[in-house]
Formats: sequence, structure tokens, C-alpha cells
Amino acid sequence: MLSKIPVLGRLDPFLLAILLTVLVAALLPADGVVLDGVNWAAKIAIGLLFFLYGARLSTQEAIDGLKHWRLHLAILATTFAVFPLLGLAAKAFVPSVLTEPLYLGVLYLCLLPSTVQSAIALVSVARGNIPGAIVSSSASSLLGIVVTPVLVALTMSTQGVTFSGGAVVDIMLMLLAPFIAGQLLRRWIGTWVKEHGKPLKLVDRGSIMLVVYVAFSRGMNEGIWSMVSVGHLAALVGVCALLLAIVLGLTWYSSRALGFSYEDRTAILFCGSTKSLATGLPMAIVLFPGQPIGLIVLPLMLFHQMQLLVCAAIAGRLAKTQPEELVAA
Repeated sequence: MLSKIPVLGRLDPFLLAILLTVLVAALLPADGVVLDGVNWAAKIAIGLLFFLYGARLSTQEAIDGLKHWRLHLAILATTFAVFPLLGLAAKAFVPSVLTEPLYLGVLYLCLLPSTVQSAIALVSVARGNIPGAIVSSSASSLLGIVVTPVLVALTMSTQGVTFSGGAVVDIMLMLLAPFIAGQLLRRWIGTWVKEHGKPLKLVDRGSIMLVVYVAFSRGMNEGIWSMVSVGHLAALVGVCALLLAIVLGLTWYSSRALGFSYEDRTAILFCGSTKSLATGLPMAIVLFPGQPIGLIVLPLMLFHQMQLLVCAAIAGRLAKTQPEELVAA
């Protein structure tokens, strides 16, 4: 069934750029001050991305995005209901396929909120419902600060669950503040932003490449690949690929069955199927004291890279199937 989702027939420039970014991170991972600098560059790019979204969208379009409750419900249900159920079902892979720590990592990634900047950039590349994606992914991240630790406590019997108010502030400053600023300045710059839509796509795709580089650099610096056997690593890759394939198929076809438009289906596809590495890594440190944290976050790191590569390919292919007028709409 998943084969009916648009897939990559041949490598396009965007995916080649993503793969090149992965290669650079593997050979020359950023560390220390350099990694901090690249991370800040990614945050600035993300802020600019949301500023441009705010300048591009009319206030009425933003309000319509807030009102689209069916879209938000579909995405949040996938993130915090369907994914956790799939994570619990993955217990069947223990011990024949996965070790217990690796399974706990698979379950943990299933309990995390959706990624924000990557999902929205992918929706933008695919010419989907950007206002709806902004609202849903931001709501997912905010809710995840509370919902994820509760789900972890319920499914994994984790003790000492705490909550981070600073994460809420970071999300507000990085996402909502630039978006609101763009809305406020739209009166003066909105027309210019719409007229230069094609060059500004570089911001969308550049932000994804920066996120990929930062994520892969962190993984290389942690030396995570030396903590698991080749056989278990291959099995984990297969489980993550299966999980991603199932969720991509469910979101794409169920949203069509429920009568969602192409733009909404694209938002559900990318916002519902992705998981946040930026939220998951720091939260894991608090939630799993004394546990093999490296093995627990390994599934998340693999899934995160996999979702970026696969979804980038799908977004690029979807964009080619849509009329150019959607970009300026």
C-alpha cells in the first residue's frame, strides 16, 4: 500500500544536498564551539523561516489555521495515540530482534511530540497547509512537554518525571515570536515576500540541512555506534523503517479516506509521522536516570535521520505533482 505514496524515482538536487550534508557530518562532525555556532545558525534560520511564514500569510489565513480542528485532532491523535500503540506493539520484537534497552528506546521515540521546524519546512516544500502545520506542530511540542513524561510514566514505569518550563519559553521565542513579528510587518513586506517566493525556498530547505547536520554531528560525538552490535543495529534500522512506513501509510491513506484536501493531507503526513530529536534528547536525560541512555536514545536518533531523508524525498516528489499556483496562494 505504501508504494502508492509518491516516492523517489531518481535523486533530485534537494535529496542529494541532504545526503551530502549527512556525509559531511559523518566525516567532519561539528563539536564544541563550532557545534554551538551551527546550532545557533539553525535556530536563526528557523526563526527567519517562521518570520517569513508570518509575513506571507494573511491574518485571516492564520485564524483559519487555528479553526481547523479536524486537522489538528488528526495530527495529535497520530502523535500521542497511534504512535504509542505501535510502540507497545513493538514489544513483540523482544528478545528475538531487539534487546530490552533498544526496545525501551523504540517505545520512547513513539511517545515524543512531533518535530516542528523540519515538519513545517517539509510541508512548505510539498506546498501543503502551512498555517495548519504551524499550529499543529507547535501545539504538539507544547503538549509534549506534559504529555510525553506522563506517557513515559504510564508505559515505562519511570520515576522522577519532571517538567521543563524553559522549553515552553524556547518554543515561544523561536517559533511564535518570529511568526507574530512577520504578521505585524506583513503590511509593509508581505507583497515583497510573495513576489520572491522561489528564492525564499532556500530558507525552507536550508533549515532542514542545518538540522540534519546538527543532529548527525551530535550522534557522531556521542560515539553511539560503538555501543551496539552490528546485528542489533541492523535489526533496529529495520524496526525504525517499518515503524516509519506504517505511520506514513496510515497518515496518507486515512486522511484521504476522511476527506481531507491535498494540502491538509500533506500536513498530516509530515506533522503526524515525525518525531522531535531536539525535545527527545534533553528530556531523556531527566526521565532515565541510571539507565543506558545511549541505547535508549539510539532509536530516536536513527528514526530522526530516517524521517528527514525519506520525508525530504517524498516532499520533493509531491511538490512536482502540484500546480505552481499553490505556492502563491
